[in-house]
Amino acid sequence: MTAPKTARLAPTPATRTTAALGIGAAAVVILVVVAFLTPGAALSTRAQDGLTLGLSVLIESLPFVMLGVLLSIIVQVWVPPGAIERWMPRRAWARRAVLSLLGMLVPVCECGNLPFARGLMIRGFSVPETMTFLIAAPIVNPIVIITTHQAFGFDDGILIARLVGGYVVANLIGWLYSRHPDPDGLLTERFLAACEIAAEDPGGKGRRSLVQYVVELRAVMPALVIGSAIAGAVQVIVPRDALLAIGSNPALSILAMIALAMIVAICSNVDAFFALSFASTFTPGSLVAFLLVGPLVDVKMLALMRTTFRTRVLVALVVIVVLFAIAVGGVVNLLV
Repeated sequence: MTAPKTARLAPTPATRTTAALGIGAAAVVILVVVAFLTPGAALSTRAQDGLTLGLSVLIESLPFVMLGVLLSIIVQVWVPPGAIERWMPRRAWARRAVLSLLGMLVPVCECGNLPFARGLMIRGFSVPETMTFLIAAPIVNPIVIITTHQAFGFDDGILIARLVGGYVVANLIGWLYSRHPDPDGLLTERFLAACEIAAEDPGGKGRRSLVQYVVELRAVMPALVIGSAIAGAVQVIVPRDALLAIGSNPALSILAMIALAMIVAICSNVDAFFALSFASTFTPGSLVAFLLVGPLVDVKMLALMRTTFRTRVLVALVVIVVLFAIAVGGVVNLLV
């Protein structure tokens, strides 16, 4: 007679949050050890710089995350059923094209877009449609357009290349994932469970808003803290002098600025002014690549997206966005 199988207990949200914080803390410790073993300024100085940078990323992102959570609750709970959907085109490609422009009406940075995108999926929008919004919104929104124009104007086509590139890559990703046989398989089990909770909760709007507020904050806050800490730690380890040394090479400068974009994790609303400081030493194409990659797949954004999408999805997104940025940056370098 076969022994009965032991039931496997599903980890609770608190257990998952603790595990995520533990993994993030371990990653930061490893980075600190690497900093200790690499030449440069004293460890205490670099540790203080890393803490300062990490906190600055966290403080810069937190208001937008809170705004995104509030907008997510409004979409999920307070907007009447069908109020958004009836304005959407019926054809899938046209719906994605419209959703990729929704950032013009929801001008928050990439950190706040993730909770809003989660709200769209809980409301019933498909995964490819929501991914199209999530990728386009950090770039195709009025604040980013204005700040990029203030930094570069129309010089070297940087503004146009960033805006058109962000729109195109978002719709490319949306189309690619619309071909996936099981879009729901791209989502984490925890997010699918949150969708079920939202669908089954029979309470009034006030109670549902409070429940979703707690669910969203519990999901994104640990990821935001971990992503900010890793971004701060990495910035004090990777030598920027090495990146600056290759800034004038048309090909290597693009790769260097892509790496820098993923490391520094600056809000898309102000990253154009950071990129402007490199304009005298780096090629225009590398600046465009920086402005495309940073808002979409920096370490902070990847940590946030991991609350909703599986790891293999994030790997694919990084590959697609980086290859697309290299192509756009190369074209800009050839034309200017």
